[in-house]
Amino acid sequence: MASILLKRIYDDYAETDGYRVLVDRLWPRGIKKEKAKVDYWPKVLTPSNDLRKSLHDDDMDWESFKKAYRDELESTEGVQEAVTTISEQLKHGDVTLLFASKNTQQNHAQVLKGWLEKRV
Repeated sequence: MASILLKRIYDDYAETDGYRVLVDRLWPRGIKKEKAKVDYWPKVLTPSNDLRKSLHDDDMDWESFKKAYRDELESTEGVQEAVTTISEQLKHGDVTLLFASKNTQQNHAQVLKGWLEKRV
């Protein structure tokens, strides 16, 4: 059974990554597009700028961010199309969500992974 995986975009590419999805709104610094080997970049799945800035500026705690981000995912137009694309790719193998954050435990990709797993 295929899985949704998480990986920092700065980590080396591996064949086992499967379909690679960049889940950051901004292109990561210092990464050339050829090296990134991104298959899909659905910006609609990323947190809004306001939400992202609230978390980074410590205006919002982690639990509040998770709830607000899930609420955004539920109400943003175009999200279902991206979910369908990822779901289709999972029929063929693993999907790796790529993110730039140094914090690998508390980042939006973690929230997105859990949210997607309930829908695909």
